[in-house]
Amino acid sequence: MKLNFELKLGAVIGIVITIMSVTSFFWVPYDYNLMDYENRFTSPSTKHLLGTDIFGRDIFSRIMAGGRNSLILAVCTVAGAATAGSILGMIAGYLQGITGEIIMRLIDTLSSFPGIVLALLLVAIMDNGQFTIFIALLILFIPSYTRIMRTGAIQYKDASFIQAEKITGAHFFRITFIHILPNLFSSLVSASVIGLSNAILAEAAMSYLGMGIQPPEPSWGRMLSESQAYIYTAPWCALAPGMFIMLTVVAFHLLGEGLRRRYGG
Repeated sequence: MKLNFELKLGAVIGIVITIMSVTSFFWVPYDYNLMDYENRFTSPSTKHLLGTDIFGRDIFSRIMAGGRNSLILAVCTVAGAATAGSILGMIAGYLQGITGEIIMRLIDTLSSFPGIVLALLLVAIMDNGQFTIFIALLILFIPSYTRIMRTGAIQYKDASFIQAEKITGAHFFRITFIHILPNLFSSLVSASVIGLSNAILAEAAMSYLGMGIQPPEPSWGRMLSESQAYIYTAPWCALAPGMFIMLTVVAFHLLGEGLRRRYGG
C-alpha cells in the first residue's frame, strides 16, 4: 500500500528530531549549561547555529538536550497511560455491568480535573520536578486510552471467534488480551503516536509555567518562558524552542493520523 503524504511527512520530521534528541545523550556542540557572558545574545551563525541566550549558552545544544528530556517524558507518559488504559478499558468493555460502570465513573472523575489544577495539586503534595509532571500527565492521559479500548472491546466481545473461545471455556484474560487486543492494536498505536504530540505539548506548557522539568536540565517550554522578555531584542531565543515544539507536535500528530488512515485505526 502506498504511504500517504501525512505519514511520510510526519515520519521524516519525527525521525530528524528524534535522532537529534538521542544524539544529545552522546554529543552536543557545547555544554548546554556552560555560561559565556562575553557571548550573550549572539545571533545565529556558523559557530552557534541558533545563537546564544541571556547567559551565553548555546541554544542549539539546549534544544537537543531539551528534546531528549521532552521525548523521554512523553514516551514514558504514553506507555504508562496506554498500558493502564488498555487494562481498564478491556475490563470495562468486556464485563460491562457494575464493574464497567465503576471503572468508567472513575475515569469520568479523572477527566473532570483540569490539567493545570491537577499539576498544582501534585506540586503542593509532592515535589516540583519531572516525576511530578509525569504523574500528572499519566493521570490526564489514562481516560482517553480507556475509552478507546472499551469501545473496541464492546465491538468485538460478541464476534463469532470470541463466542467460539467462550464455548471452549477460555478464561476472561485469554479472550480479552490474546484475542480482542490484537484486533485493536492499530487503533492503540495511532492513538499512542498522537498521544506523544499531546504529551510533548502538555510538558512544554507545564514547563513554561515552571511546573515541569527543572533547571539545570533544559526544557523547550522553560526556554520559551525565559526568553519571552527578549522577544524583540533577541528573537532567536524564543523562536528556536517555539519552532521545535511546533514541529515535534505537528510531526507526531501527522504520523498518528497517517497511521490511522493507513490501517483504519
